[in-house]
Amino acid sequence: MSLELALQRITELQTLLTPAPPATVAPQTTQTFSTALQSATTPASLSALPTSGGTNAGRAALAFAQAEVGQAEQPPGSNDSPRITQYRQATAGNPGPGAWCAYFVSWASRQAGAPLGDYGQGFGRVDDVWAWAQGAGRTTQTPAPGDLVVWDEHIGIVESVQPDGSITTVEGNSSDQVSERSYAPGARPAIGYVRLG
Repeated sequence: MSLELALQRITELQTLLTPAPPATVAPQTTQTFSTALQSATTPASLSALPTSGGTNAGRAALAFAQAEVGQAEQPPGSNDSPRITQYRQATAGNPGPGAWCAYFVSWASRQAGAPLGDYGQGFGRVDDVWAWAQGAGRTTQTPAPGDLVVWDEHIGIVESVQPDGSITTVEGNSSDQVSERSYAPGARPAIGYVRLG
């Protein structure tokens, strides 16, 4: 092999062994994990919370509840579904299927960072929510968006209050699902309201 041929071969080998400059990478258009996690766990309506009345925690619980409207029992009438199982996990003791309106408000309150109970244990019974709220000084007779509305053996979350006193609510275990309901003044008198936060 001639010196000239050897030098040419060395140049070829150096070219092959020299790393290529990095390829230009297009800007990343996918979500980061934290962004994806936030959007998966925070309802879109959370950014559009009502700005008056109630508390920030109550309005956040309302937003979580609104995102659940339509979640239904499977099968109907069973007081159960995979999603309702998640609502029950917001209460201590890992309760089984049963009337789940209190599980639902316990879940929404916990999601909003304002868990119910002295220890954040949540409640499976409406009477227990009311008794705790009375002892904690959280009851009111004037509803605001995000307050829990307590009736005899049923509970929901106030969505809006109209000037005439009618209210719209989001309730779990209403017609076997999470539902929005409207009540004219006096149509379904509440025992009272629980202010979150």
